[in-house]
Amino acid sequence: MNTRSRWLMIAVGLGILLNPLNSSMISVAIARLQHVYRLDFTVVSWIIFSFYIASAIAQPVMGKASDLFGPRKIFLTGLVVSFVSSLLAPLSPNFGWLIVSRIVQSIGTSMLVAVGMAIVRIHITEKRATALSILSIFLSGAAAIGPFAGGVLIQWWDWQAIFIVNIPFVVASFLLAWRMIPKGEPAGSVVQGMSIRKWWDVIDGSGILLFTVGLVALLVGLLSAKSSGHVSWWHIIVGLIGLGTLGAFVRHELKTMSPFIPLRTFAKYPAMTWVNVQFMLVNLLFYALFFGLPSYLQMVRHVSELHTGILMLTLGLSSLIASPLAGKWIDKSGPRPALVTSAILMTLGSVWLVTLDPASPVISVTFALAAFGISNGLNAVGMQAALFKSSPKEMTGVASGLFNTSRYLGTILSSLLTGIIMGGTFSFAGFRLLGIFLTVIAVALVFMNLRLRDSEPLKESNVSKVS
Repeated sequence: MNTRSRWLMIAVGLGILLNPLNSSMISVAIARLQHVYRLDFTVVSWIIFSFYIASAIAQPVMGKASDLFGPRKIFLTGLVVSFVSSLLAPLSPNFGWLIVSRIVQSIGTSMLVAVGMAIVRIHITEKRATALSILSIFLSGAAAIGPFAGGVLIQWWDWQAIFIVNIPFVVASFLLAWRMIPKGEPAGSVVQGMSIRKWWDVIDGSGILLFTVGLVALLVGLLSAKSSGHVSWWHIIVGLIGLGTLGAFVRHELKTMSPFIPLRTFAKYPAMTWVNVQFMLVNLLFYALFFGLPSYLQMVRHVSELHTGILMLTLGLSSLIASPLAGKWIDKSGPRPALVTSAILMTLGSVWLVTLDPASPVISVTFALAAFGISNGLNAVGMQAALFKSSPKEMTGVASGLFNTSRYLGTILSSLLTGIIMGGTFSFAGFRLLGIFLTVIAVALVFMNLRLRDSEPLKESNVSKVS
């Protein structure tokens, strides 16, 4: 790999790490934001919801946009958007403006993730697998160190620092990307002559709008009812609007030629659908712990942000160590043994949370963190392997897109579950109840994975049968 390729990888790596870094740093800032803005726990949870909903929408849309306008333009634009959001967020006069800045940040960083890998595939021709694996380290490493970095920044400064810290990464990535990413061909006649209506159809704007309105309305109805402590007609009406809109979204996606989420694929390939359902549940478990445990440590046990971040390092480091070992194991034995082990570890970690009491040593939470961290490392490789075994070769691109969608749905559901259980105040009783729910889901995953077959990818004859 030549010098130019190395600098290109650094430029892309510094950009794509911003999305996982910012999605994970916020985990240790929830308690601080709740205190600063004097809000209850369910309202503060929108700082998590907003980021993942925006990411779930922006990444596939920006992937399509890069095909039309070129990945270089999308990547540089994403850096500019990320820079603006990092400047505006610390100046937010209220929590509403902070949410807006967080959404803008999610869109900007999603633009970088959506095209970063594509830039490397296009412009690095030698040792491409090595290059992609290094970029994966940027992604997983940023997610792993995020809570620790957030804890240090909040302890030494304040919550504004978790946004300002992005600026050096953005500036360095922009300067390098401007020089190192080759300029592509100008937009083709298809883009130049495309009407707004045609562009809207290409990205399935109607589907995106229905999905966003339905999901947000349903979340508002559920969480506001829990936060207020009673169910009013307003809560019911908003929730029903959300359900109705999501129903309209499903009907629309089944009819449109270019769906935002290709729901027909789920019906056509049930084995692949089963893997996506499991992946959604895995992420529900992992992120419920990822965001719930820092709040427990700070709000219930009164641990500082710095020490919370240090404890959370156990989760990320365990995952990073387990991932390469999982790759070798799965190459020899297939995904099922690793996935069964992963589900058992999640079960043990969830049970450990239930056994904690207010007098338990704080260091004991590292057992649950290590169990979930190793489990996450196994799942990161095992679920991907199961996905490729269960989907036909011609569906690889669509399968990967649906896989990412399942991950985002899992993260959103994890925040919803935590918000509903906790209500307005994060408490030890609520945390124990959350552990019970996680245990039930983890046990269900054990049985799901015991039934998983290490089958080969769907043959053409099998595809014709299910279609």
